[in-house]
Amino acid sequence: MSLASATYPGLTFRQDYFADHAAWTALVSLLQDTFGIDLDPLRRLGGADPTSMPFGWFTDDGLLAANLSAFAMPIVVNGRAVNAAAFQSGAVRPPWRGLGLYRDLTRKALDWCARRGFEAVVLYTDKPALYEPYDFRPMPMHSYSGKAPALALGASPARHLDVWRPDDLMLLHTALKSRVPVSNVLAVHESAAMFLINTQFDPGVRLSWLEREKAVVAWKATPERFALIDVVAAEVPSLSAIMGALGVETASVDVLFCPDKLGWTGEAASLEGATRFLIRSATTTVLDAPAMLSPMADF
Repeated sequence: MSLASATYPGLTFRQDYFADHAAWTALVSLLQDTFGIDLDPLRRLGGADPTSMPFGWFTDDGLLAANLSAFAMPIVVNGRAVNAAAFQSGAVRPPWRGLGLYRDLTRKALDWCARRGFEAVVLYTDKPALYEPYDFRPMPMHSYSGKAPALALGASPARHLDVWRPDDLMLLHTALKSRVPVSNVLAVHESAAMFLINTQFDPGVRLSWLEREKAVVAWKATPERFALIDVVAAEVPSLSAIMGALGVETASVDVLFCPDKLGWTGEAASLEGATRFLIRSATTTVLDAPAMLSPMADF
């Protein structure tokens, strides 16, 4: 869909353009220039989320002046499946800021979500005030820290996964399609594209395959601390089994989601970073326990 506008001379509105190579390249350029991130590897990792709907204003020579993308992001909240959408890749190039382009794209994206019956919309932002007029509200995020459990005995050694190996990438795609939410308090159902692209944004994240548990584990470790970032499995194994398979022995553990399925308890700690998680829904959402979405679901 393309539409020239008298309101924004020299710009044409387009949506649903991820299949257009030139338009995709224009989006990659916009995000690289604005945030310093490279989205292009996603094409080789399976492509953008198939539910994605980008909205953008393009110049006559194909430059993307402003973009906002929406996609379906089913989540579980307090044990209930929520038909949610998410906003991502929101950016405006400096020459076109202050003209109302982003406000226009936000309204178009919200209208698209309403027509498709999404009951909630979520996003991450370092400018929460920008979304207050649209009834987005912050949801506090918490990680967990505590003493490491005793390692499970007799665990089969985990195997390192490399997303650029075809067999490993296929294994990841299969596991992501059949995963259960990593927590019943707050977690995504699938979000395969986000998991895969997030493997490229933090080189410190390791991926391992636990054969007996049929689980993919995203993790980090130092001699002092182990950080569990995400678990992709049809049944989430215990933290003891995970650390036993990985052969990691540390005194302390950080878990970057609510650990209600791990057979382990830790102390919740509020995340006070500049980026906030916002939600827009008809009802007020209060979590049953402190929680956060895994960083592998960041969008």
